[in-house]
Amino acid sequence: MSSSYRHIVRLIDTDLKGEEKVGYSLSRIRGIGINMAYALTRSCGVDPEARVGYLQDSDIKRLEEALSSISSKFPSYMLNRRKDPFTGQDQHLLGSDLVVGIKSDIDLMKKMRSWRGVRHSLGLKVRGQCTRTTGRFGPSVGVARKAAAAAAGGSQESKQ
Repeated sequence: MSSSYRHIVRLIDTDLKGEEKVGYSLSRIRGIGINMAYALTRSCGVDPEARVGYLQDSDIKRLEEALSSISSKFPSYMLNRRKDPFTGQDQHLLGSDLVVGIKSDIDLMKKMRSWRGVRHSLGLKVRGQCTRTTGRFGPSVGVARKAAAAAAGGSQESKQ
């Protein structure tokens, strides 16, 4: 372990807290889950239970290299973008690339007018959830009480 401690370590445009363990800290990067983080640390030879702030520069460099070459190191079932519709290749997107990829997929579904695309464009639930009670818009509408309705109705009758 290095004697110097860093409170923040920057990887893939993400600030990682120095007091967290490496496995969980890597999962803060968009596109990396807990299982992928532990697989990455094992493939690099970095201890996943070590604290990020105590990592040496060589360990951080190995993690950066592993993050940049995820698609070549791991089997396709571990990647987050298999059979990309534009390139046809298996990829693993990280950070802002993942956000742009998801947005382009949604725009493609809207353009094709697929069922999911229509639901996205209308702002409705996409994955088959029931929408009778949840996913409503606007202010909540309550039920009027009988006494209040009767009093309001009685006062209107007296005016006529």
